[in-house]
Amino acid sequence: MSGGGPQRKRPAKHTDALVKARKCLKSGRYYDTRHAVDQKNARAISLLEVQMIIETGFWEKRKDEYKPEYEAWSYSIRGKTIDNRDLRIIISFDKEVLLFITAIDKDN
Repeated sequence: MSGGGPQRKRPAKHTDALVKARKCLKSGRYYDTRHAVDQKNARAISLLEVQMIIETGFWEKRKDEYKPEYEAWSYSIRGKTIDNRDLRIIISFDKEVLLFITAIDKDN
C-alpha cells in the first residue's frame, strides 16, 4: 500500500474557457481573489480594464496551467485596453463562477 492516499484525477481543461468566462461576466458570476485585488492595485489595473480584456481579448492557450494545490486549471486571456495597455488576465473557475486570479501589465 502506498502511504499517500488516493490520487485524484486531474480535471479536464475547459475547451470553451473564454466563452464560459464571458458568460459568467455577463451574468455577474465573477469575483476577484485576494491576489487579484493586490496585483490590480499594485499595477493600477481597474476592474473595468479586466472586464474589457475578458470581453474583447483572446485566449493564450499555451499559458494555461494546472494548479494541483487548487485542483483547477488557470487560463490566460490577453488583450489591449482603451489606452492601448497590453494586459494578461489569469482566470479560473469555481463551478459556474469566474475567478480573477491575477492581472499582469505586459508593457511594464
